[in-house]
Amino acid sequence: MDFSAIVVAAGRGERAGGGVPKQFRPFRGRPVLLWSVAALAEAGAREIVVTAAAEDIDAWPGLLTNQSVKIVAGGATRTASVRAGLDALGEADVVLIHDAARPGLNGEVIARLLEAIQNGAAAAAPALPAADALYRTDAAGRVLASVERAGVQRAQTPQAFRADLIKRAYAQAPMDAVFADDIALARAAGAEAVLVAGDERLMKLTYKEDFAVLERMLGGRACVGSGFDAHRFGEGDHVTLCGVRIAHDKGLQGHSDADAGWHALVDAILGALGRGDIGAHFPPSDPQWKGAASETFLRHAVHLAAEAGAQIQHVDITLICERPKIGPHREAMRVRTAEVLGLPLDHVSVKATTTERMGFTGREEGLAAQAIATLDCPR
Repeated sequence: MDFSAIVVAAGRGERAGGGVPKQFRPFRGRPVLLWSVAALAEAGAREIVVTAAAEDIDAWPGLLTNQSVKIVAGGATRTASVRAGLDALGEADVVLIHDAARPGLNGEVIARLLEAIQNGAAAAAPALPAADALYRTDAAGRVLASVERAGVQRAQTPQAFRADLIKRAYAQAPMDAVFADDIALARAAGAEAVLVAGDERLMKLTYKEDFAVLERMLGGRACVGSGFDAHRFGEGDHVTLCGVRIAHDKGLQGHSDADAGWHALVDAILGALGRGDIGAHFPPSDPQWKGAASETFLRHAVHLAAEAGAQIQHVDITLICERPKIGPHREAMRVRTAEVLGLPLDHVSVKATTTERMGFTGREEGLAAQAIATLDCPR
């Protein structure tokens, strides 16, 4: 079903902490806003309008460069921001209006909303039944009365509307009107609305602890990748392994800096993501990578993981050589690797072994490395 969408992202979100509006804050490798934009785009939205605070509007294009999104200035209230989004919206049969602070949006919820509209509803919203006891209180928190929870539901977003209806409802509403949500505004204009099954993962990020709650709720699937690399010894006075320069009577031969440890790790991350190998991203035939620092390759892999909404959880690198001795440099390698990956030190393992003088590593013709990377990937 053809639809367009408005994502409301003009709030300041100060209760969520972090020093920046919550829609800017990183969540599972992306700014919060981008999760909603991506979900709507993947569901087939013809047009997506993001309403941003006027003082932030110049910052948004950099975050949305890979999305077909129109960005407009919002208002002082949510109702005013939605009005601005509707004014900027092109022709549409159905419009979904969504809060950017709900990054758990998924295609199943969108499909249920569109089905409700297709079946004749003028307006629809996802909702969850109230499972806890409800009480009405005064400002001091004293209980005044219990509230019957039968038939009471918690509305979420996105909320779906026939485009002509919601535009007409906003046109009729006073300019200074403030409504709890768009269903309330539509009902004030005489429209009937239905509720469809919501999703606990659509919780709204309000307080700083909500980020950890939603992180646990969304979970993910474990993605594991492995990598292997080897380089021969040649002339030189040092080797670079896991970003650490080590004095040695030989050098490692390779098109880049021949950092076998990080090359294996890049392949492990790419493997977990299903994105090929290091050679596909940085062909040795390309002269721009001659002598390049392998940190460039590793940061690229980290970027691809973040772009996919995956989080690197743990890496394990094994260096295979007789010499140089890895022990004296192991902690420095762990620190450098953790720094580039943005991981706590105890999530990075670097160790070494020999082949008991067997094979090319035993003859000191070269060295090898293998790595395993564990990622938390979106379902």
